[in-house]
Amino acid sequence: MPKILAIDFGEKRTGLAETDDLQIIASGLAGIFTKDLIPFLSKYMKDNSVQKIIIGLPTRLDGTISIIENSIQEYIKKINCLFPSVPIERIDERFTSKIAAHAISLSGKNKKQRENKHLLDEVSATLILQTYLDKNIKL
Repeated sequence: MPKILAIDFGEKRTGLAETDDLQIIASGLAGIFTKDLIPFLSKYMKDNSVQKIIIGLPTRLDGTISIIENSIQEYIKKINCLFPSVPIERIDERFTSKIAAHAISLSGKNKKQRENKHLLDEVSATLILQTYLDKNIKL
């Protein structure tokens, strides 16, 4: 079964997560610099079968969309051009960074590991993907 990929987009860094082969569990894939996102996706798509991509929708507490959405839309256009057969869905990403930071702090990692911003982005992408799976996948 193809995987589902999730992207937690940021201006500087981006987190990625993927499902297992049965699309039940989300696992962290990588935290990368955003400038490397398209080359990363190109290699990943060559090596893996991907059913869809889930991209976080940066919604503020009042329900409005964050200004970073403009940058995300630019990347969505690039991704659609490169991989036109892979649909993209969006999911509200409110609080994922805070929840990820809390989860990392409880994980027993040392201070240097807890301060790793790439890890935070990867865990955030994992939360986005697991939220999607919990809402949309019926066992």
